[in-house]
Amino acid sequence: MAELDWHAERSDLEGLAQLDRVPESESIDLMAVRAYRQSRVREKMAEFGVDAIILSDPVNIRYATGTRNMQVFSMRNAPSRYLLMTQNRSILFEFTGCLHLGEGFETVDEVRPATTASFVAAGPHIAERERKWAAEMTATILELTGDKNATVGLERLNAGTAIALKDAGLRIVDAQQPIEMARAIKSEEEMKCVLASLRATEIGVAKLRKAIRPGMSEAELWSVLHKSIIEQNGDYVETRLLSAGERTNPWFQETSGSLIGENELIALDTDVVGCHGYYADFSRTFHSGPGAPSEEQRDLYKIAYEQVHHNMSILHPGLTFRDYADRAWDIPEKYYANRYYLSAHGCGMTGEYPYLYHHGDFPDAGYDGVIEPGMTLCVESYIGEEGGKEGVKLEQQVLITETGIEILSQFPFEAELLR
Repeated sequence: MAELDWHAERSDLEGLAQLDRVPESESIDLMAVRAYRQSRVREKMAEFGVDAIILSDPVNIRYATGTRNMQVFSMRNAPSRYLLMTQNRSILFEFTGCLHLGEGFETVDEVRPATTASFVAAGPHIAERERKWAAEMTATILELTGDKNATVGLERLNAGTAIALKDAGLRIVDAQQPIEMARAIKSEEEMKCVLASLRATEIGVAKLRKAIRPGMSEAELWSVLHKSIIEQNGDYVETRLLSAGERTNPWFQETSGSLIGENELIALDTDVVGCHGYYADFSRTFHSGPGAPSEEQRDLYKIAYEQVHHNMSILHPGLTFRDYADRAWDIPEKYYANRYYLSAHGCGMTGEYPYLYHHGDFPDAGYDGVIEPGMTLCVESYIGEEGGKEGVKLEQQVLITETGIEILSQFPFEAELLR
């Protein structure tokens, strides 16, 4: 009944192929979310001197318009679906047979059929197809901007399409900076989407935790989370980061068919693209039982817990990335080689700007910036000794407020590992 009421309230969007349903949409003004996000993109385009932007990353298209279509497919088949946006016009070029998916969105002024300029679509005629694609886009950009030398932001396109656009006289720049800077600051209404995704993911992780038993495979356990996410209208899990026992050290060993043994650690990084396409990103480490955790397992867990909580405690608006690195928790030498590659990172519809680096990595990898209210950050820890048997992965997702932080991920830590 709630869904019918929602459609009655939004009768002006009768043609909209709406993808976000109750209950995860309840009390969220999705039109306000879309309007804020699109205005952020245009604000940053103006700030960085970009006249038109062509988005092919489906996550960024969704951010700018709210539309989605085969996100994982689109990520590896660009350009087969793309968005052209200027300060006053938004044209979605939709995949073959899919034009109806963009209809009715107030953030999309026009839907046109896309020209797929990929090798699999064009075969040996790829160069010709890319030139045709570029000619069509150049003509449209001239029509919208009136400038044959317009500055155009590009991302994730075939090299041939980008070269052809440049040959047509357009000034080509990278679209990543304005898009990432736009996405970094969340609105209050947008945060409701973040929380909806987190709550759904926490339900899934609770089911996963309850399902743990020695003798099951990592993949069988990981599938419990994936099933729950899909049942709750989440999108997909971006990585396969669940491992057990000796496969927890070093980190980044993908979920496999390996069987979970007795009294082993099981480490999980959610990396869920959940409700409304928002990233629910927290990490927890469990114990398989049936016995109690060992002293060594508890020590690893408590050290990781200390790192996460120290680094959360120093976060506040106005802190620079460099100052954060200088004040962050000092990783003990025996765990340093296997450290997680970041101390913290931005989080929105995926992992995003900014990356906050460890003190020791800052000279080579770090860059400066300022932590601002409205940023959502994931504070990371991986503790595992080089050559050691097991490791612990913990991570918390937080919102930067006007005065400090608000902890967003509510899934509890393991009391038996903190004793």
